[in-house]
Amino acid sequence: MATIQREIEIACSLDKAWVQLREFGNAAQLFAGVLVDCQEDSGKRTVTFSNGYVVQEQLVTLDEEMHRLVYTVMNGGFTHHSASMQLLETAGGVRFVWTSDFLPDEAAPRVEPLVEAGCQAIQRSLQSL
Repeated sequence: MATIQREIEIACSLDKAWVQLREFGNAAQLFAGVLVDCQEDSGKRTVTFSNGYVVQEQLVTLDEEMHRLVYTVMNGGFTHHSASMQLLETAGGVRFVWTSDFLPDEAAPRVEPLVEAGCQAIQRSLQSL
């Protein structure tokens, strides 16, 4: 199983960052530039990437104490997909940790640039708060 994990420091308070991340339907705003649309209904969302790629995602866990969100991609050529996004408080703001586990392994070259770009996008979005 392929795993991609990225961590990025963000100059934003934990409370402000969590308010944004915990809103599952807020993905297009939070990851602006990478995502161009997000439609959410009852814990399921359809996200459209700037390259035209469209996937359906389902919320699995929303942990208020751990400031952690877990979701799965239900289509897009994956036989398995589980991802978590977590915020950890630091002296200068928060550390955003994104872990994505998926099959097939061959999807890694497609997923990795999206995760990289997503980390940069969320950093821009949250630091502007």
